[in-house]
Amino acid sequence: MSKAGKSIRLERIIDRKTRRTVIVPMDHGLTVGPIPGLIDLPAAVDRVAEGGANAVLGHIGLPLHGHRGYGRDVGLIIHLSASTSLGPDSNNKVLVTEVEDAIRVGADAVSIHVNVGAHDEADMLHDLGKVARTCDLWGMPLLAMMYPRGPKVSSEHGVEYVKHAARVGAELGVDLVKTNYTGSPETFKEVVKGCSVPVVIAGGPKMSTEADLLQMVYDAVQVGAVGISIGRNIFQADDPTLLVKKLCRIVHMDATPEEVQNLSR
Repeated sequence: MSKAGKSIRLERIIDRKTRRTVIVPMDHGLTVGPIPGLIDLPAAVDRVAEGGANAVLGHIGLPLHGHRGYGRDVGLIIHLSASTSLGPDSNNKVLVTEVEDAIRVGADAVSIHVNVGAHDEADMLHDLGKVARTCDLWGMPLLAMMYPRGPKVSSEHGVEYVKHAARVGAELGVDLVKTNYTGSPETFKEVVKGCSVPVVIAGGPKMSTEADLLQMVYDAVQVGAVGISIGRNIFQADDPTLLVKKLCRIVHMDATPEEVQNLSR
């Protein structure tokens, strides 16, 4: 039964035809506060939903304060772990929501954040294993944000570190891994090859230009990424709806950045 449940829910966050996904995380309000683009959370969700996003991701307050109920539907991923930028160690992510809570509010999947290499890695890995087993019990898809961060990590985008972090998620039973792009399709191909579950790329800090973002997404998808989980570079864009439309063309239709640059609403 759990396999059937996961399969049904995964189709709400991953396109059933292309087997790819455009996810827009909006969990930043807990971490860094009400930043531009997320001041009005329901409006932010509406903008990316209208652009064709497959899912939005946020804390349990997201469905309580305006996930949907109007406009185009969009999948819901509830984030289970958290820390704030005001805390003594923002890399130490702790569980703040249970899988069962996400089920109660109608989530299609849950997510958890693990910083591989951080001082509190052991606690985060323990939580990841526990959550993965609970998700399997309930048939709930699990996305793991797997980032290499810590004193032994010289570069958070270095392929040796990124592919290790991604593999940790796969080894502990997650359904989808989100991790950093390594800077080139040649190196990111190693990450995908070494991870036995589908991989989506993170957006990271706000990028200089839209063209850079579109090229990164295109390159990642062409070497096996199943999509993206990008926040600030989308919800802080001048026109998030149009940008999501462009990204969906790249992710789901293999369009090139050049082919989407002149798209309009």
